Amino acid sequence: MTDDATPAPGAAPARQPGRTATGARKASAKSARSRAREFALQALYQHLVGKQGPEAIDRFTRDLAGFHKADSLHYDALLRGCIEQGEALDALIVPLLDRKIEEISPIEHAVMWIGAWEFQHALDVPWRVVINECIELAKEFGGTDGHKYVNGVLGGLAPQLRPAEVQADRAAGKARP
Repeated sequence: MTDDATPAPGAAPARQPGRTATGARKASAKSARSRAREFALQALYQHLVGKQGPEAIDRFTRDLAGFHKADSLHYDALLRGCIEQGEALDALIVPLLDRKIEEISPIEHAVMWIGAWEFQHALDVPWRVVINECIELAKEFGGTDGHKYVNGVLGGLAPQLRPAEVQADRAAGKARP
């Protein structure tokens, strides 16, 4: 006999409230900014894979179901900022990779762009939130362990781009996400 918190051997773990079977947040539990990141991820994927420009991608994305619930200003900033600064974002990310950028899944690549861009330009979003949001994106849209890779890369990038904030959290005893 087991307690309610521990599943029986071989049984699936209990699903957390507000989470899907994969552990990602359910749509109803997402903020407008989280939704903006999702739509930006889908748009950036189109850019990375299909080499489409931001205008065509933007027109398509704004017609997707649920876009009206997203923070369109944050979506715009992510889409345009990541595409315009793609080379600079890659220059930040590549030294932290264990393989060539071309070998990274386009989903994980786009998620890391979002994280790196937010570290630099969305200073109202705490660094730990940036990483957690990117982990959620990678869990929901990426490969099986892609979120672990994203966590490692962004966890290495945070001290470079947000040194004072990271140091303050570490000094206060807050663990890394």
